[in-house]
Amino acid sequence: MEEGRWKRRPVDPMRHHRENGWDYKGRAIYHFTLPVEERYPLFGVLEGESAETAFVRLNPYGRRVHQMLCGLAQFYAGKGYALKVLTQKVMPDHVHLVIQVLEPLPQSIGAVVRGFKSGCTKVYKEMYMSSGENAAEVHGKNENAAEVHGDSEDGLKRSADAPVHFARIFAGRGSIWEQNPAYYHERILHAPGQLRRMIDYVKDNPRRLWIKSRNPEFFRLHRRTEAAGLSFTSMGNHFLLDWPDKQVVEMSRSATNEEVQEQLRKVLAAAHNGTVTYTAAISKGEQLIARTLREQGYLLVVLLNDGFPKEGSPHERYYKPGGVYFEACSKGQLLLLEPTEQAFLDAGIQAAVEATLRRKAEARHYVYTPIPVTSQRYRFMALNEMAKRLVQE
Repeated sequence: MEEGRWKRRPVDPMRHHRENGWDYKGRAIYHFTLPVEERYPLFGVLEGESAETAFVRLNPYGRRVHQMLCGLAQFYAGKGYALKVLTQKVMPDHVHLVIQVLEPLPQSIGAVVRGFKSGCTKVYKEMYMSSGENAAEVHGKNENAAEVHGDSEDGLKRSADAPVHFARIFAGRGSIWEQNPAYYHERILHAPGQLRRMIDYVKDNPRRLWIKSRNPEFFRLHRRTEAAGLSFTSMGNHFLLDWPDKQVVEMSRSATNEEVQEQLRKVLAAAHNGTVTYTAAISKGEQLIARTLREQGYLLVVLLNDGFPKEGSPHERYYKPGGVYFEACSKGQLLLLEPTEQAFLDAGIQAAVEATLRRKAEARHYVYTPIPVTSQRYRFMALNEMAKRLVQE
């Protein structure tokens, strides 16, 4: 697709990132994430002395799954599918696959994914469900069976014979894979540069898992975080809320480059002296300043309009921020705050937004017109007012 012509399409909420109306038989590049049932570390364990040396040590079953991924394009070539696996990664409890459709397919790309998943389940049954010993384990008849050690969602403390123990979970199901339809996670890579970023992300998975496992508190999703009389969903370093020196970054969308650079200079000077910066990062100027602070390792609190999975969503347990936010979280330099609906309806916040709107209308000689609290404009302005309250607290 030509640069500048990509537009976001509506997605199917029951299949994460699935785009309604998209031709899934046509040429395209896809990223698939396939999690194991209950996120069990079925394929191996993470090892390494540091984030930089982290790797996944695959067990025999994990190696078979890896071989199937490597041979996926060749296997389907005989069925009339022109595919190319651009990168793949088998993690302890899930699989990443970036695949390119070179020519229109006889069936949708979903048929390829379903075939791969079915093949993995078949291999699992052959390896771990056929012998009498493992069958006893499945039905709980082996009283001397070793227990699975630990309860780590990252697969770091599980027993080395995880595939055998997983049989207890698997026994009543028809697949090793997560059955919730929302966990059929796919993304179509449209935008310029998106493919390179996704390939880097897939290859970087062991390092990111190592970091997350060593800093669990910074990646825990907190509901109902209370601050300045407001309620938030949050993730990151909560000690930043109690930091004594705080500043707010709020810039108009019409700010000139000179104004943005002058504000950036002032903000950086304060941040260098230990001040925590609060911002909603909405306008281009705010985004530039937030990005610069993040890149230089300064303390940052970002208010989000809609950044976290909904409460009760199947995604919330395993959510982690992406890209540069992940790195900042891992170092304790970032706190992400998403206001609850109650926070947006707070009487003080509504009054502050109204006062700001009145001032802007008077400055431009317009007649003040109220805006609904459900509008995007109100929510963005409310984020800035919340940041001000948090700083003043």
